[in-house]
Amino acid sequence: MNDFIPPIIDWAAVSPVLIVLGAGVIGVLVEAFVPARARRVVQLALSLGALAGAVVAVGLLWETVRAGALLTVGDSYDLTPFGLAIQGIVAILAFLAVLVMADRSGGQDAFAPTAAAVPGSRYEEDARRAGLEQTEIFPLTLFSTGGMLLFAATDDLIILFIALEVLSLPLYVLCATARRRRLLSQEAAFKYFLLGAFASALTVFGIALLYGFAGSVHLPVIADALAGRGDSPLAGLHVLAVTGIVLVSAGLLFKVGAAPFHTWTPDVYTGAPTPITGFMAACTKAAAFGALLRVLFYLGEGFDAPTRHEVQVLLWSVAILTMVIGTVVGVVQTDIKRLLAYSSIAHAGFVLVALVAFDEVAASAVLFYLLAYGLATVGAFAVVSLVRERIATPGDGAGSEQGALHDSVILGEATHLAQWAGIGRKAPWLTAAFVLFLLSMAGIPLTAGFVAKFGVFSAAVSAGAWPLALAGVVASAISVFFYVRIIVLMVLTPAPDAAVTGQDDGAASAGTGAAPGGGAAATLTQARPVARAVVTVLTGWGPATVVVALCAIGVVLLGVMPSWVLDLAAGAAKFVP
Repeated sequence: MNDFIPPIIDWAAVSPVLIVLGAGVIGVLVEAFVPARARRVVQLALSLGALAGAVVAVGLLWETVRAGALLTVGDSYDLTPFGLAIQGIVAILAFLAVLVMADRSGGQDAFAPTAAAVPGSRYEEDARRAGLEQTEIFPLTLFSTGGMLLFAATDDLIILFIALEVLSLPLYVLCATARRRRLLSQEAAFKYFLLGAFASALTVFGIALLYGFAGSVHLPVIADALAGRGDSPLAGLHVLAVTGIVLVSAGLLFKVGAAPFHTWTPDVYTGAPTPITGFMAACTKAAAFGALLRVLFYLGEGFDAPTRHEVQVLLWSVAILTMVIGTVVGVVQTDIKRLLAYSSIAHAGFVLVALVAFDEVAASAVLFYLLAYGLATVGAFAVVSLVRERIATPGDGAGSEQGALHDSVILGEATHLAQWAGIGRKAPWLTAAFVLFLLSMAGIPLTAGFVAKFGVFSAAVSAGAWPLALAGVVASAISVFFYVRIIVLMVLTPAPDAAVTGQDDGAASAGTGAAPGGGAAATLTQARPVARAVVTVLTGWGPATVVVALCAIGVVLLGVMPSWVLDLAAGAAKFVP
C-alpha cells in the first residue's frame, strides 16, 4: 500500500494568485448577501484591493525569488523571476482596467443590466428602467485575472490548461455584457467561445502527444526527453514531440491573437464592452505571451538542431504573417475599436520577432514590450470609452428656431472614425493623451513604444534573425500610417454635423452630412429638425480619466527614463531555477 505524500506548499509564493482568486470567491458571496444598493461599492473596493494586494505581494516576493526560485505545490508551480514579472504586469494592468470598468461618467456604466436578456425584449427594457446593475463583472474579472497569474507560473501542462480555462471562461461571459449594441456583443461572445473551445482542443491534443512522447506533462522532463536524457517511452519519435509542441503553441498563439489564429480578435474587440476590450488586449496578451515563452524556452533547452530549426521556421512564419495582416488590414479600417484590434494583432507579431532568439535578452525585451504596450492599450481604450454619441434636442423659446440644443441623452461610444473628426477642439487634453498612446504604438522616439520595439528587434538581430527584424521595421513603418491618420482626423479635420430629423407627422428619420455655413439641417428639405446626434467627450475626472492620466505618465516615463524598468526586466529574464 502506497502512503500518501502531501505536497509541500509555499503559501507566500502563491499569495498573488490566492489573493485574487480568494477575492473572486468573496465577490460571489457579496452578490448573494450584500444589499443591492451597496453591492457596487463593495465589489469595486474588493476588486481594487485584491489587485493592489497582488501587486504588493509581487513586490515583497521579488528579492526572494531573484535570490532563488521557489518551488511550490510539488512540480506544478514554479515561481521564477520571469513568471513573477508577468504576474506583476498583469496585476498592474488589471487594476487600471477595473478602474475603467467602474467609470460612470455618462451616468451609466458600459454593462447591460441583464446580460442574459434577449436584446430588445420587454424584460431588458424593464431591467433598464429599474436601474439594475451588473456587478457580477467584478468577480468574473478577478477569476480571469487569477487564471492569468497562474498561467505564466506553472511548469505542468495540465495546470497550464486549467489556468487557460480559468482565464477564458469569464471572458466569454464578459464579452456578452455590453449595454448597447447587444446583438453585436452576444455575437462576439459566441464567436470567442466557439473559437476558444477549438483552440483549447488543440492545446489538449498537443499535451496528450507530449505526454505520450515523454511520459510526463512536466516541462523539464519533456525537455530532458527531447535531449535524449531520461527514460522516454517514445524517445525516437521526435515528429510526435514537434507535433505536440506545434499544437500547444497554436492554442497559446490563439490567446495572443497571432495569425492565422487571429480571426476572432476584430469581431470580439468590436463587440465586447470597451473596458473589457482593453482588459483583454492588455492582460490576456501579457499572460499568454508569458506562458508561450515559458513553454518554448523550457523545451528549447532540449531541442536538437533539426527540432530547433523547425520551431524557428514556425515562429518566423507566424511572426511575418501576423505583422502583415495586422498592418495591411488595419490601414483600411473605419471603426476605431476594430482598428485597435488589428493594431493588437500587429503588436503580437512584433513580440514574436524576439522569440526566435530563445535567450534571456529576448525574454527581457518581451517583458518591457508587454508593459509598454499594455499601458498604451488600456489608456487608449479608456479614451474610446469617453467619446460618446449624444442625442441633443431643440431648446425652448426663440432659440429653438436657430436650432439651439440642450443635452438630452448620452448614448454609447462613437466608434466610427468619421465621428472622431475635430474632437481635439472639444477635449484637447484627452486628445493629447490619445495621441501619445498612438505615437507609442507606432514606436515614435521618446515614447515607451520606441524603446520596446528597439528591444525586440535588437534581440532578433543579436540572434542572427536580421531579416525578420527588418520585416518588423517595415511593418512598423506601415502601421504609422493609420495611427497618424487618426491624429490628423482628431486635430486637423473639422467636426461633421449629424442630424436626426423627424417629418411633420412625427415619424423619425436619420440624416447625416453638412453643408458649408448651414449645417446638416440645411441639406434636408421638407423636414422639421427635432434632434441632433452629436459626438461629445466626457471630460470629468472620473475613474477612466484618471486611468488615461496614469497611463500617459507611464508611457512618457518608460520612453524618457526606461533604464530602471529595463534593469528590472533584465533581472527577471530567468526561466530555469
